[in-house]
Amino acid sequence: MSGAAPSGIEAASTQPSETVVLFDGVCNLCNGTVLFIIDRDPEARIRFTALQSQRAAALLAPHGVVPKEEPDSFVLLQDGQLYERSTAALRVARMLKGPWRLLYAFIVVPRPLRDLVYRVIARNRYRWFGKEAQCRIPTPALRARFLPETAP
Repeated sequence: MSGAAPSGIEAASTQPSETVVLFDGVCNLCNGTVLFIIDRDPEARIRFTALQSQRAAALLAPHGVVPKEEPDSFVLLQDGQLYERSTAALRVARMLKGPWRLLYAFIVVPRPLRDLVYRVIARNRYRWFGKEAQCRIPTPALRARFLPETAP
């Protein structure tokens, strides 16, 4: 992300209680992660949109963040706060059912070290997991979990 704002800036374009994950819509690892989250979030508290969408640009703008042409971050908007990279991933893990929430214990690891590991994976994700030519269209059953791609 370019122009990334510090975590914790108030968002004007999301509801204070809304939780949204913004992900690289063409990345196979990212798409698999979204499905993983959906399977472990039976209350459907988390919604999703691709970083390549107009909606993502509208959600990130109040934070001073402009999405890159080739996204390199996993973003969480939660309670009006923006979280990126490992912090976003760990905060999502804390919301999941089962033992996955225990991963949040890694929040005590200094963020620069956590983000170093995150960046190695992000930098190699297309080579290791592949990518699609365009964002996948969710099945009708999953469509309700995704925000419309265009901003209101």
